[in-house]
Amino acid sequence: MIRHRLKAFVLATFTTLSAAQGYPDKPVTLVQGFAAGGNADTIARIVAQGLSREFGQQVVVEARTGAGGNVASASVARARPDGYTLILLTGGHAVSAAMYKSLAFDPIEDFDWISMLTRFPFVLATAQDSPYKSVSDVVRAAKAAPGTVSYSSVGIGSTQHLSGELLQAMAGVQLNHIPYRGGAAPLQDVLARRVDLMFDSVTVTKAQVEGGKLRALGVTSAERSPFLSAVPPIRDTITGFEVTSWTALAAPKGLPPAVAERIRTAVVKVLSDPAVIKQLEGTGGLASPSASGMEMKSYAQGQITKWKQVVRDAGIPQQ
Repeated sequence: MIRHRLKAFVLATFTTLSAAQGYPDKPVTLVQGFAAGGNADTIARIVAQGLSREFGQQVVVEARTGAGGNVASASVARARPDGYTLILLTGGHAVSAAMYKSLAFDPIEDFDWISMLTRFPFVLATAQDSPYKSVSDVVRAAKAAPGTVSYSSVGIGSTQHLSGELLQAMAGVQLNHIPYRGGAAPLQDVLARRVDLMFDSVTVTKAQVEGGKLRALGVTSAERSPFLSAVPPIRDTITGFEVTSWTALAAPKGLPPAVAERIRTAVVKVLSDPAVIKQLEGTGGLASPSASGMEMKSYAQGQITKWKQVVRDAGIPQQ
């Protein structure tokens, strides 16, 4: 019996090592769940190009859109865990876990987490001719007249929306949330002063801030963003406030450990390439490889816990 078990263990170990040594021997698919040309798609293509060089095999980006990335997540969760199907997940993955009563997949345990790719903050901004010159101005106005100061987001349940809910909870104020369905409308309505404030990415706001059309009141990260270094963190006014969104690479649960390490090693090399770093900075993100897959998994779980609390505290109905 012992001899048979030892033989099975040696065979399994040999098979795993052989798979890792031969990996990849065919093209790899990198799935992302958002529209072509968007931030997630752009980051996926930058990373795929780098991984193609490291693997010596083509890494093909495939968009499987729908339900805020959940269609892609569900399909990859059911894929064969052999390293030939990977997924780029975003901070919206954690928000979905908080916003939905149930999903067709477990947002943590149905994936083998490989590494974070990028981290990026959002910007709280207003029109240049707005009366609000600082986060303190916003808080004072909201306390004086609850519900009269409005802010836009790209939709109910988006990270931008929940950033506003977190600010309200931590500052003890009531704002008026104006949700949109993405696109340019949130920015246009803030510029026209139909809406007072907006939460959105550096990518969306930076050119308008530098062009003198928007005034950036604060960034949601704990520290200043290198892309808008003159803008203070919101937490300078609201102690403890922080929202940092992210992208990460994951695979279906059950990836052979040696294959997972092969992919993670390649990701770290790609994210240390100065050319790749510069490309990612163009998306408003900082290359941020994880020390391990477990570190990324723990981070994602922490993000889900955080947003579930925000949803509960704000009384936002789950979908």
